[in-house]
Amino acid sequence: MFAFIVRRIIQAIIVMLVISLVGFSIQHQIGDPIRDLVGQRVTPAEREVIRDQLGLNDPFYIQYARFVKNACQGDLGLSFFYKKPALEVIVSKAPATIELVIVTAFIIIVLSIPAGIYSAIYPKSWFSRIVMAASTIGVAIPVFLTAIALIYLFAVELNWLPSFGRGETVNIWGWESGFFTWDGLKHLVLPSISLSSIMLPLFIRLVRAEMMEVLETEYIKFAWAKGLHRQRVWYIHAFKNTLLPVITVFGVQLGILFAFTILTETVFQWHGMGFMFLEAVERSDTSLLVAYLVVVGAIFVVVNTIVDIVYGFVNPMVRITGTK
Repeated sequence: MFAFIVRRIIQAIIVMLVISLVGFSIQHQIGDPIRDLVGQRVTPAEREVIRDQLGLNDPFYIQYARFVKNACQGDLGLSFFYKKPALEVIVSKAPATIELVIVTAFIIIVLSIPAGIYSAIYPKSWFSRIVMAASTIGVAIPVFLTAIALIYLFAVELNWLPSFGRGETVNIWGWESGFFTWDGLKHLVLPSISLSSIMLPLFIRLVRAEMMEVLETEYIKFAWAKGLHRQRVWYIHAFKNTLLPVITVFGVQLGILFAFTILTETVFQWHGMGFMFLEAVERSDTSLLVAYLVVVGAIFVVVNTIVDIVYGFVNPMVRITGTK
């Protein structure tokens, strides 16, 4: 098991180096940060002086080596627009995105598991047919279209929920949270439902498929033959073994949710990491762009690594090379 964990950590480090290299490679292709930083009144000679001071005229490999060295010390560069460390800017925007992802994950779990299980146990019922038809349609609808439809229905026509912003927040030990105000919770509803529409249909179908497969296994047939109560067979024996692959996929998709927040945050003017990313693109703030890619990549890699390690612990059928 120790060799398995070490191997996963080494793989995670290699992936992070690749992500940082790709992100750092594209920074020279997105506009001129010096032009956006100083405006049009500064002469070309003065711009070159600033470029030298910021190290933008150094060869690529020197800039990348300097970036990796600084990143290992927690320094992901200086945001040209905010005039602050890029990581500090990202951390200030992270609470909004994290809260959105938490509520979205909660919605996916609460809805997909019961709907998937019911659809697997009663595949021919009218409710199962509606769920499967809705999940098929949901997979095909892009998130921005779902967001616009929700805004039109619940904010414009019914005027039940706000359509943009985070609402009222409170500072909890430096964390600007909307969880502890009624206005903040109302502002969370539409964006989280919109974001959950990306993965909710997929997880309903995943839970259903895994549950139906487990119900056909020999040990479930043996449980029926023993005369066990159907509730025990479904929710203890079958459901427990359905959860393992679902948890694995959910852990992977949780990291992807952070990247998918860009469109949702743009439509709802939700000032989180995704909204900040698009602003950085418009302002050619390449340092902030690279820092964002590295942070999101790190979240994805860390979540995947943890899921792999946990899977190795809980699943006795996983073969771990190098252990006996």
